[in-house]
Amino acid sequence: MRTTIVLLLALPLLGGGWLWLRGSSLVAVEHVHISGVHGPEAIEIRAALDDSARRMTTMDFDAGALRSALASYAIVAAVQVRTSFPHTVSISVSERPPVAELVSAGQRTAVAADGTVLGPALSSSSLPSVDGSVEPAPGARLSEPAALAAVTVLGAAPAPLARFVTRVYEGPEGLTVAMRSGLLVYFGNDTRSHAKWLSLARVLVSPSSAGALYIDVRLPERPAAGFSTSSGSTTGSSASGVPLQTSTSEPTAAALAASLANAVGGSTTPSSGSTAAESESATKESESTSTAAGSSTSSGEAGSSSSTAGATSSATPGASEASASPGTEAPAGASESG
Repeated sequence: MRTTIVLLLALPLLGGGWLWLRGSSLVAVEHVHISGVHGPEAIEIRAALDDSARRMTTMDFDAGALRSALASYAIVAAVQVRTSFPHTVSISVSERPPVAELVSAGQRTAVAADGTVLGPALSSSSLPSVDGSVEPAPGARLSEPAALAAVTVLGAAPAPLARFVTRVYEGPEGLTVAMRSGLLVYFGNDTRSHAKWLSLARVLVSPSSAGALYIDVRLPERPAAGFSTSSGSTTGSSASGVPLQTSTSEPTAAALAASLANAVGGSTTPSSGSTAAESESATKESESTSTAAGSSTSSGEAGSSSSTAGATSSATPGASEASASPGTEAPAGASESG
């Protein structure tokens, strides 16, 4: 009975002592370690986190208060907190890096891969451009399907390839990615984006893709590359609709493959056991010449020559080799798991 009475009297005292301790200066936050913050808003984000964290204790820490302090920074996706008794807090920030620059009515704003608008402060000329008719406010999400599909594709791009993209737009072949070298890549839509980028990389490192003006990865298992049979220079259509002069002595795909190899520190030669599809050209005469975006037409003559050929390298030994039939586009089958 005496023990029970003592416990009943002691519990309120212990509870009160605990409540006092968890909010006291004995466990106040004095050291704040922040990681994962980058970009032009890094200083402001760090200051907001530090100020908010120092208002709390390690025994009574509110992560929700940190998220509220960062509500105006759209680049912040999530915050993780770890406290260390008695005075230290470690904060890890997950960001939404900008993948594109949305161009709408002459205004430019950065956009993340999930469609979140990050604001003009994070916009940069080095980012690929995506067209839009409406500019949402920072923190809002893109509502236009075409723009949302474009940033989804860009978000799936491997870093060595993403740095060469200049624009993503809707063309005659669907979603089209324009590279700095002038090469056009037909994605069609944003489904299976990772597989399509992987397929593109395999085609680029294959010698049979040298000289390609466009690469079609709408079916990632059967990519195809388009070539020009004319000598000297060929005229194609650039991403902006301005005629693009391309010299066959400096093939666009080969130039991009070389840059990609330098970026990843690898070689442009396919790995042992991989095979590249053979390409054949076809010539057809007509009274006039026309081309869709990414195709090439020889100028100055009534007849035009064009050819397309598929080119890939298989990721696994023993992949089957497919050759093109004259006058047709030659997709190359490459087995892909996952």
